[in-house]
Amino acid sequence: MSEAPTLDYERRFRSSGARLLAGIDEVGRGALAGPVSVGIAVIDLEAQELLADVRDSKLLKVADRERLEPLVRSWSVASAVGHATAGEIDAVGIVGALRLAGNRAWSAVLALGVTPDVVLLDGSHNWLSPPAQPSLFDEGPAEPCCDAPVHTLVKADMQCLSVAAASVLAKVARDRLMCQLHNEYPAFDWDENKGYGTAAHKDALRAAGPTPYHRVSWQLL
Repeated sequence: MSEAPTLDYERRFRSSGARLLAGIDEVGRGALAGPVSVGIAVIDLEAQELLADVRDSKLLKVADRERLEPLVRSWSVASAVGHATAGEIDAVGIVGALRLAGNRAWSAVLALGVTPDVVLLDGSHNWLSPPAQPSLFDEGPAEPCCDAPVHTLVKADMQCLSVAAASVLAKVARDRLMCQLHNEYPAFDWDENKGYGTAAHKDALRAAGPTPYHRVSWQLL
């Protein structure tokens, strides 16, 4: 088991007056099929306790993720997962789709009556906030966008408990979706590979071609 993430980094934001912090992480970015999914776990920087056993979802076994997911939801002040479909990925690109999924999760948290003061996002690129200069041809965002300050941190999912918790939520939700889609297209083994480019998945692509759930704008083979 890897070293447990803590809330030490998150608590630094108290000095700027923040009380509620949203840890955010994505899964499915590199898959060939299925959605990209973004999880949010909101914590109270003044009162949140640590939650045992939570790690970056990639480091956990399936059974552990399934066990921890309801614990993360009850531990968080608020939580949500947003998705963007393969068709949306093809239409707006992966970064645009991440923004769609992330802001859908953000809107779900706001709908619960919780407004985070600050966001901690795994990685080095802020794909959540709206573009600084949207195209003149855009009619404006169709859905509410995150307007809180966003801070990025490489490997936040390894060291920050809020982000690790968000990764568990996103991974469990997306895996369940892929298992449902597997029932429609069992030849692709999505219950096992979850849409990633395994040898068996690519063999099925060669034999049957892409499904409506494949990211056809990508180099699938």
